[in-house]
Amino acid sequence: MRKRISTGSPFEETAGYSRAVVTGNWCFVSGTTGYDYASMAMPDDVATQCRNALATIDRALDEAGFARSDIVRARYVVTDASFADIVFPVLGEFFAGIRPAAAMTVSGLIRPEMKIEIDVTALRD
Repeated sequence: MRKRISTGSPFEETAGYSRAVVTGNWCFVSGTTGYDYASMAMPDDVATQCRNALATIDRALDEAGFARSDIVRARYVVTDASFADIVFPVLGEFFAGIRPAAAMTVSGLIRPEMKIEIDVTALRD
């Protein structure tokens, strides 16, 4: 059985996706950017965007019945290679002790204010 998790973001409805999908012992969290969904504001700096995205991911995992420690894969997209050194400490703190398999790429995102997007996969043993 498939369970869908929503943050209530208008993007989910418009683009036809779920923040996360649970199937069996797996949870797949969609690419998450740094919006503050309470205000729909996007901070200017990439570190705050990264923190916001990770907080949204934490909430989605919690709602899905998963823990941060269940994350086995993380993918990051930044819009500028120089952002890597800025977000590494934020990611290192968030993933301390977990250390999932991960990859970071540099690419454009769908809105110019977006500087980072993160998606994760979690597995419950």
